[in-house]
Amino acid sequence: MCGFVGWYNKKEKMLKNKNILKKMNKTLKYRGPDMTGYFFDNNILLGHQRLSIIDLKNGKQPMTYKNYTIVYNGELYNTEEIKKDLMTKNYTFSTTSDTEVLLKGYIEYKEKILEKIEGIYAFAIYDGKNIFMGRDRFGVKPLFYTKIGDNFMFASEIKALLKNKLVKPIININSLQELLALGPSKTPGCGIFKDIFELRPGHYLKYENENIKIERYWQLKNENFKDSFEECKNKINELITNSIKRQMISDVEICTFLSGGLDSSIITAVCSNEFRCKNKTLNTFSIDYEDNQKYFKANDFQISTDKQFIDLMSKTFKTKHHYKVISQKKLAKELKASVIARDYPGMADIDSSLYWFSKQIRKKFKVALSGECADEIFGGYPWFYNEKIRNRKNFPWIDSLEERNNLLKDDIKDKLKIKDYVKQQYQKTINEVPKTKNKEEQKYKNLFYINMIWFMPTLLERKDRMTMRTSLEARVPFADTKLIEYLWNTPFEYKLYQGKEKGLLREAFKDLLPIEICERKKNPYPKTHNPKYAKIVSKLLKKRLKNKNSILYKIFDKNKLNELLKTNGTSFKNPWFGQLMTGPQLLAYLYQFDYWASKYKIILEI
Repeated sequence: MCGFVGWYNKKEKMLKNKNILKKMNKTLKYRGPDMTGYFFDNNILLGHQRLSIIDLKNGKQPMTYKNYTIVYNGELYNTEEIKKDLMTKNYTFSTTSDTEVLLKGYIEYKEKILEKIEGIYAFAIYDGKNIFMGRDRFGVKPLFYTKIGDNFMFASEIKALLKNKLVKPIININSLQELLALGPSKTPGCGIFKDIFELRPGHYLKYENENIKIERYWQLKNENFKDSFEECKNKINELITNSIKRQMISDVEICTFLSGGLDSSIITAVCSNEFRCKNKTLNTFSIDYEDNQKYFKANDFQISTDKQFIDLMSKTFKTKHHYKVISQKKLAKELKASVIARDYPGMADIDSSLYWFSKQIRKKFKVALSGECADEIFGGYPWFYNEKIRNRKNFPWIDSLEERNNLLKDDIKDKLKIKDYVKQQYQKTINEVPKTKNKEEQKYKNLFYINMIWFMPTLLERKDRMTMRTSLEARVPFADTKLIEYLWNTPFEYKLYQGKEKGLLREAFKDLLPIEICERKKNPYPKTHNPKYAKIVSKLLKKRLKNKNSILYKIFDKNKLNELLKTNGTSFKNPWFGQLMTGPQLLAYLYQFDYWASKYKIILEI
């Protein structure tokens, strides 16, 4: 994986700004510490940081062929297929990198190349006059852009744009609506900061004659589903297995995340079997928290700890497993690094733990396979099978709008109108959903769609920022186009076969996995249960609130902040987001919010 930046101005000679571009590019060095590259021309400056995974010696970027130059972040999983096609059209190749294939594929097919490639990617191509940018279908790889006057800039992360003094770190009403009504999810295309935008997944952008034109190149399609359950089950097994095997392609050693849950266990099982065919041993990694066994209390969402299931999987598939245990102090300490990784407040210690965990894996490996996206497409969350949660009037993972609103100062409440904003964004998304004539079927398609457009990108963003901040490439085999297109038309009762969450997925792999794994209820990403952590983040937040100019006092009700601190967050009754962001996580989030405002020198425009 990589990171890149670009700065284009048709009316100005840009070479005088190359040092600024270099500073912008340097902010992304951790995304690609193996190689730095630049392309400077009269009207455009491009920078690239490379993490070498395929064709380690070649594939340097920016890469130029004829008058086309590309900067690219990602992996193509059907590189050889595209290459063979291009060779029949008299293209030759001097590297084995997918960058060269993508560049020449674009030259041949223009935007139609996006319909042919499979993978995780974000890229920009300059043809001497115009810029073309594309992003993968599910938003695994990031791409932000802004237009300030005659200047068009783009980058893999917001921090690179903010390094240019033309781009101001302004947070306005809309920014706060996103952060405080929807966060850590956000409206597709939103960049949080004023005038910064993110290219939506499944879209491309053309910058021509100083105009931005954005088009959607991929959308789900309603089709008649004819497969029996048995045929469907076998098809799912085939699609997932093939996706995992494709994503194992690498010129460096790979490993897997292993929580002992269904999703990571499927990936681990397939990878391990492939490794054993080559007389190799797969390395697997898991995370837990200091003294978590001592304080763990089962609830409806998290009914068991992971260790016994990890042990079973590692023993069954003969993996070399690495248990990583994070202390409460480290968990709190990494809150700063994780908010910088994301460029705005996100999922608090759910982020910081993944950041720390990724650092441990990166000591030995560059590439890891992970189980994100299975819950969104197979029905793993409570809102898929719990009727009460499913029938909420907006995004089912946000059950705290009243509590969120009550935290705000009165004047901010009036300006943000967060309930109305959430309803508006929800309806916009529902209006996008491909329509059917069957009302019951449409209800489930709506649910599938909002999960794919909102919840899935939130977790993919977390995965990309936290792993890439440590120069670790995380691949997500469940974010596979053919798999998701097939599941879009699969009957909902298949997905919840026998009334079980992810029932179809369990059935599809029951002959591969131990029965205990197949029957294990879904557990979310692990969090700390140690009361020590709540005390640590309370102390950190109190210290930040000693500053009378804190941004928190400008947005939140002072009495409510004090109440949160006194109760270690328990006065906030519902999770801030999803199932995990409860009391301690909310304190950590507010701490991150204040630190972020200070570190990024936020200009509040409300």
